[in-house]
Amino acid sequence: MSKEAFSVCLYLCSILISVASQILLKLSANKTYSSPIREYLNPYVIVAYGMFFLSTILTMLALRYVPLSSAPVLESMSYILIAVAGYFILHEKLNRRKLLGMLVILAGVFLFNARF
Repeated sequence: MSKEAFSVCLYLCSILISVASQILLKLSANKTYSSPIREYLNPYVIVAYGMFFLSTILTMLALRYVPLSSAPVLESMSYILIAVAGYFILHEKLNRRKLLGMLVILAGVFLFNARF
């Protein structure tokens, strides 16, 4: 596996970690807490911010070899992953407009990668 291919996989892993941390923050936000301190210092929030930090480190390592023109295209996959995770984990609704937006993003990713 080339350095570039490994870095793309690393970048996608950092996106998955970021999506998981956003889901944790959403789960935390949906709860009620007895005090403002408990609202911000609970396991979900602490783990989520730790995951954000890990995601940032992985992204910086990956961007050493990922072509900079590809990074925003790969990052757009996070919108799709967040919507799918929200649907399955948080039971959020996906309407036609969201589905159409996800299809446009997927088409853009495939078109961008087809030119190489």
